[in-house]
Amino acid sequence: MISWPTPFLPAVPGTGHPVQVFDTASGEVRPLTPGPTARMYVCGITPYDATHMGHAATYVTFDVLGRALRDAGHTVEYVQNITDVDDPLIERAERDGVRWQDLATREIALFREDMTALAVIPPDHYVGVVESIEPVAAAVRGLLTTGAAYEVETAESEGNDLYLDLASDEGFGSVSNWTRDQMIEVFAERGGDPDRAGKRDALDPLLWRSARDGEPSWQVDGLPTGRPGWHIECTAIALEHLGMTFDVQGGGTDLVFPHHEMSATQAVVLTKERPFARTYAHQAMVGLDGEKMSKSKGNLVLVSRLRADGVDPMAIRLALLSQHYRTEWSWTDDLLAQAQARLEAWRSALSVNAAPATDEVIEQVRRHVADDLDTPGALAAVDRWAKECLTRGGRDATSAGVLARALDAVLGVRV
Repeated sequence: MISWPTPFLPAVPGTGHPVQVFDTASGEVRPLTPGPTARMYVCGITPYDATHMGHAATYVTFDVLGRALRDAGHTVEYVQNITDVDDPLIERAERDGVRWQDLATREIALFREDMTALAVIPPDHYVGVVESIEPVAAAVRGLLTTGAAYEVETAESEGNDLYLDLASDEGFGSVSNWTRDQMIEVFAERGGDPDRAGKRDALDPLLWRSARDGEPSWQVDGLPTGRPGWHIECTAIALEHLGMTFDVQGGGTDLVFPHHEMSATQAVVLTKERPFARTYAHQAMVGLDGEKMSKSKGNLVLVSRLRADGVDPMAIRLALLSQHYRTEWSWTDDLLAQAQARLEAWRSALSVNAAPATDEVIEQVRRHVADDLDTPGALAAVDRWAKECLTRGGRDATSAGVLARALDAVLGVRV
């Protein structure tokens, strides 16, 4: 799958700090401990609608994490999937009277445009499910071989559906740390089927769905004709490109359970190793007028629509960075106006002929970003410098250029 162009990353004097982030599994802010290469997997979109601010917040957050790791001296190997075959995509295509492949292609192209505009560094491996059928099927076959997967009969297909027996992993639940009651409460609304007859446990996740009339399906060795379940795709793609025990698994908080929990359990059962990822980092939900922003609610603020209205993508990025990734927040017109004013002030300050020294503000930006991605703190440090520059001036003819390069490299803000 083609991703999008890589933005230029300017060189900045000095080196960033070791990075620490909040780990959902342990409930603590913990240092990341990668080797020379940091390996990161972030769950991608299901391409049945345009990129909204919840999506944008997630991918900007993990873009900043990747930038912080690079600034600290690591190379980054970044994998992102695209769930380009799934129930919501198929249902939306049927509703709109279009081929599901055409809908996916259109929305993936729009997502690429949005990510390019927001200066998000693309993944090294941008991988669709459709192009990963063989690795996914191999993972399902592996689970069948170990006895961890089982068949459930269906009257809708010639073949049977395949499920994971969660009893195969005694560590199930260690990613979310949720109680069973909490899991059951959200399982159905987040793609699960707790009431499916024939399952050994209500929470057992679907691995492979046998072919139904009118649905996409594939013929693969050792499995019924059909298509992957949701969670197994990320298990297989991550294992293929990163291997077991990579550094960061990322996504929105709505993926903690069941998606990240199930993906990890499947990998552990398949490989007999643990953990799947060393750290699980999650972007909080983004709302609009106090409600969660979601496709199902129809209350979406779309990146593409703001761009079409002439909004500078860097103002959108600054609005996202003004909120800490672990705090739920709501998009408002005032928030965008504040970001536009901030961008204008920064550009004015960085365009002067002589400015105050910038060594300290660059150090502050680096320190804040490395400390659990404290982007609001980083922006506030630049605000103070810009105010000093515009009110008192300075004597350094080169410092503003160095700061501009640092803002571009570390925060992804082009000024």
